[in-house]
Amino acid sequence: MLTKVNLEEKLAKRMFKLGTETAFEVLAKARALEAQGKHIVHLEIGEPDFDTPQNIKDAAKKALDDGYTHYCPSAGLPELRDVIAETVTKSHGIKVKRENVVVTPGAKPIMWYAILALCEQGDEVIYPNPGFPIYESVINFVGATPVPIKLREERNFVFDLEEFKSKITDKTKLVILNSPQNPTGGVLSKDDIKKIAQIAKEHSFMILTDEVYNKILYDGETFNSIASDPELQDRTIILDGFSKSYAMTGWRMGYGVMREDLAALIAKLETNSDSCTCVFNQVACIEALKGPQDEVYEMVKEFEKRRNVIVKGLNEIPGISCKNPIGAFYVFPNITQTGKDSNWLADYLLKEGNVAALSGTCFGEYGEGYLRFSYANSVENIELALERIDKAIRKL
Repeated sequence: MLTKVNLEEKLAKRMFKLGTETAFEVLAKARALEAQGKHIVHLEIGEPDFDTPQNIKDAAKKALDDGYTHYCPSAGLPELRDVIAETVTKSHGIKVKRENVVVTPGAKPIMWYAILALCEQGDEVIYPNPGFPIYESVINFVGATPVPIKLREERNFVFDLEEFKSKITDKTKLVILNSPQNPTGGVLSKDDIKKIAQIAKEHSFMILTDEVYNKILYDGETFNSIASDPELQDRTIILDGFSKSYAMTGWRMGYGVMREDLAALIAKLETNSDSCTCVFNQVACIEALKGPQDEVYEMVKEFEKRRNVIVKGLNEIPGISCKNPIGAFYVFPNITQTGKDSNWLADYLLKEGNVAALSGTCFGEYGEGYLRFSYANSVENIELALERIDKAIRKL
């Protein structure tokens, strides 16, 4: 007779430290309601609703016909790494070579590999909160200590530098930056970056700079990166990808830029996990970077238009106030005046208002009192969502 095994008893303890992205859980709930015949406006998922530009799709099709269907070096196709190096050299004003670049299936693996390679029990990692939830999840998973730094609305959701300095100890191994920021749309200014860099130079920690939204900026804002500081180049890991800027979420294409010796080790992690990244997709990414950028610019213009609609509409709803985000495609409205907590209100809006949103606490404890809406949806759907939210809130 077979013995029934209790899986929970067999799992490694670290599995219980692993978090998740709640957006996918909310999406599943919304889909279940749609299956019951309800019409849901989806403002929960951080995914451009635009199609991948045709020239990129054509490049992938041609690559298949040209035989790009086999293994490549774990760090990525040399020709793509050359193009990424050239692009980052130009955008960041630093010298980058192919040996500094590792291509991965999506940008998340760079986060995973960097934290795995650098951090262990006893180390501390400073990261933004509210922030992308996988930062804290991976820090916990490797046994390091997460040290959140609160992003406050009154500071437009950017670091309080005095608080940042107070968090640094001799155990600080890594600092994570994210600008433009998910979930708040906050952006570090050139002056912010300069001050953070000065603090970094007084210490020896590494820096992971998450720049996946770097092309999605509004109001004439220019992108600034701490990796542009030549004195910090050997301590900085750039995390970037193609999902957001080129509407390529399902392609799973990302990359990291870092010092050459670390890149070799990150490539070894890639070898051990999935051998290499999809090769014909890598050819398409060469076209994404070298081809026309018109559709990227048009997408950002449309996002800006949508941002203006949703911010204005939210600020007209009783109990809700909303800052104007400078980058990414999210708003992070304050809902404290409704008298309800974030989880309750997000669930209420889904069930009673047929609008899918995320609780601010999906992004950490300091997200309480906020919701996150993605405005990667049409103006028509955003206006419909605003009507439904207003009606649901007034019922309270």
